[in-house]
Amino acid sequence: MGMLDKLFKQQDPRPFSIWQIELTTRCPLRCTMCIKDEYRDWQRKEMDFENFKKVVPFLKDVQSVVLEGWGESLLYRHLVECLLLIKQQGAKAGFVTSGMGLTEEYAKDLISAGIDFMGFSLSGATGRTHNAIRVNSDLDALIHSITMMKRLVAEKGAARPAIHIVYLMLKENIDEVPSLIDLAGTIGIRQVVLINIVHIANKRQDQERVFTCEETSNEPYQAIFTEARRRAQRYGLDLVIPSMRPCDVAVCAENPLKNLYVSADGEVSPCVYLGPPIRSPFRRIFCGKEYSTERVGFGNIFQEDPGDIWESKGYSRFRERFLLRKKRFDENFRALLETRRIELTPLPEPPEPCRTCHKMLGV
Repeated sequence: MGMLDKLFKQQDPRPFSIWQIELTTRCPLRCTMCIKDEYRDWQRKEMDFENFKKVVPFLKDVQSVVLEGWGESLLYRHLVECLLLIKQQGAKAGFVTSGMGLTEEYAKDLISAGIDFMGFSLSGATGRTHNAIRVNSDLDALIHSITMMKRLVAEKGAARPAIHIVYLMLKENIDEVPSLIDLAGTIGIRQVVLINIVHIANKRQDQERVFTCEETSNEPYQAIFTEARRRAQRYGLDLVIPSMRPCDVAVCAENPLKNLYVSADGEVSPCVYLGPPIRSPFRRIFCGKEYSTERVGFGNIFQEDPGDIWESKGYSRFRERFLLRKKRFDENFRALLETRRIELTPLPEPPEPCRTCHKMLGV
């Protein structure tokens, strides 16, 4: 189950759980772990607002809309208008942000528009660590933005947005996770989501990943997580920790059976990691080995009906691989419960573009 699926796990009759819509690929921050700083052909673009309006009627079939992709959503000048249009369709809406450009007036507009969830992205619990990883970002300013947002929500007497912290774990900052919990608890945050680096584009990034690709009983960061859980319990804080070693997952956390991604130029992909704004093929490192990967798109939502794209032969075949995996996984689970057999039947291979994605490791 993905992060936002966990945030909104109540039953909903709509056919789609999440549509992730990329409004812009622009971001003034430099991050040592960001893929845009690795690719010279990074395409800086924004979704035309008139094109966004073409998508709006279809959002009545979507439970949650995540207005983010490879850029900073707060830089999109029609963001508030987008939120208002989404809310008119009955879907939840929000995004994860670096906080760049969030003024008090802007925050009030977001709250008035009905934003449901807002994640703030940190890369350290100290200014020294965070600011070194996210160049042009300042942790103190980011914390000020978070507390400002919480204050404005309280003053308005609103229940939303639900504010959480997203923390990218790296070898250079994982030891600060317990301190992160103290920071979050002190400022009144009730959920912290720890994430692994997924899209790896160079050796430096691969060396910084904290999860392992090998089956092992060794858990080098167990003491850190144990202490983080202890502190989270003290603050009454929900702490989400991903797996740190590979595990069999039938469907990855991006859940292409219920979710999809729309790029700034309207291309529909199963997930954000298969549609980066760079030319195909692009370089991707998977478990220490370099691969050449093609972008995956099944149609343009500005030019075609989303239903036709979803039911197209190529897209249907893509999802069929995950349906087969889910069926086999369920069969194995039933056999395990009924017979206690340990020898389980291997799952079918996922779609080819997903075989070199760390999401398929369950991390």
